[in-house]
Amino acid sequence: MMSTCAGWWRASGTVAALLLLAACSAGPDYQRPEMAVPTAFKEAAPASSDWKPSTPRDAAVRGAWWSVYDDPILDSLERQVDVSNQTLKGSEAAYRLATATVRAARAGLFPTVGATSFADRQGNGGGSKTSSSSSSSAKTSSTITQFDIGGTLSWDLDVWGRIRRAVEGDIASAQASAGDLASARLLVQATLATDYLELRIADELKRLLDAAATAYTQSLQITRNQYASGVAARSDVAQAETQLKTTQALAINVGVQRAQLEHAIAVLIGKPPAEVTIVPIPLTVTVPTIPAAVPSALLERRPDIAAAERRVAAANAQIGVAQAAYYPDLTLSGSITYASSAFAGLLGTTNRVWSLGPQLAQTVFNGGLTGAQVDEARATWEQNTASYRQTVLTAFQQVEDELSALRVLEAQAAVEAEAVQSAQEAERLILNQYKAGTVAYTSVVTAQTAALTNRQTALTVFENRLTASVTLIQALGGGWDSAQLPADDHLDDAPMAADPIAPPSLLDRIGSAVGGVLGN
Repeated sequence: MMSTCAGWWRASGTVAALLLLAACSAGPDYQRPEMAVPTAFKEAAPASSDWKPSTPRDAAVRGAWWSVYDDPILDSLERQVDVSNQTLKGSEAAYRLATATVRAARAGLFPTVGATSFADRQGNGGGSKTSSSSSSSAKTSSTITQFDIGGTLSWDLDVWGRIRRAVEGDIASAQASAGDLASARLLVQATLATDYLELRIADELKRLLDAAATAYTQSLQITRNQYASGVAARSDVAQAETQLKTTQALAINVGVQRAQLEHAIAVLIGKPPAEVTIVPIPLTVTVPTIPAAVPSALLERRPDIAAAERRVAAANAQIGVAQAAYYPDLTLSGSITYASSAFAGLLGTTNRVWSLGPQLAQTVFNGGLTGAQVDEARATWEQNTASYRQTVLTAFQQVEDELSALRVLEAQAAVEAEAVQSAQEAERLILNQYKAGTVAYTSVVTAQTAALTNRQTALTVFENRLTASVTLIQALGGGWDSAQLPADDHLDDAPMAADPIAPPSLLDRIGSAVGGVLGN
């Protein structure tokens, strides 16, 4: 009994020592790459009324950000993106693939247990008996039955952290995939919002041109009356007709762009264009106030930045995986077999054969393969680090671009509004002068064209401000936050906890089995 217990303690001590060794991991521990971040956005222009550090709309921008436009139709369309958009379904499948990869890598940290059993029956001899006067012989048949049942255990103790680094890298890759999914979702949402707002602008342009055509119809009637009275030339009528038909043709042409925008919206929400119809309604959308926050917050609010940073972490972990190949691989192997010619009493201790012990494997020479793989991993890390920093710089540029666009377009809109008022007043005065016979009709055409052009320009500026506001929200991350990335335990433990053969209970059974073997 003393020798058995001593063997047990020696074996237990060996396993414990090996597990303590497994606390170290090859390769560098991850640190987020340093990045120079400005203290404020250059184009924020705090003196402008549109650039307040905080507004009551902040909560809306951080959630369903499109609600800042107060359009129920846009809201209903945006909520269909996650449900039906096929691009997002593909990105979601890629994320689920990444999480499955994490679980597969995580399984390498646990023992592999196998079980075998068989029953075999063998016979020999012909079963006959002969005799003679000089000699006699007997042939009898015999059968042998053998029952075997057993199990095997193999456990890579991961002394140098190769498996743990692989799991660490796969977790970071899965988190990067989650960032990619969030980026794809934000892109589709922003594209949908832009297309919808442009469609509403197209409706407004159609109303503007129709209203101008109505006014030009009245002008045409005036010239016809003047011509019939002999106070106007036939050329005045021709000019009025040309202006009217040109404007009507422009109004009809708007339908091409509107139809294409409607079709694009249908595809974005995962439906055939034939199933989506957006009825024209008066334009009620206004340009929202969007808080720009501080540049440092952008690192946490952009899903593409988060994804790029997670890829740096994944590449860092792969350096450890490659460096672990320099060290020997330690595996704990065991087996237990019960063999007997009778099924009854098969599991008796006298029928048992078992083995348990470590196995050390080391690559002695591979032509420099390990060194090359370490160099590859380091180069990949440097590449991903540069890509991360470039992504951050591009994000700063995009925010600055849209901040400046909104600021400049706001000033342009104010001046253009004054130009529209002046053009409309000039149109009214010159038309009255024509009626009085003091100016030629060419002056009327020039004034009407200028008034329509300025109204179209004002509408275009308003459209640019709306689309710039969408792009700015997208550049700021659309209310996303890096805290929404899946945590390590969600990628590792949570999926495995749902497994009916959860590793903790499996380890308990392994420990009991090994303990029983050594104890006997």
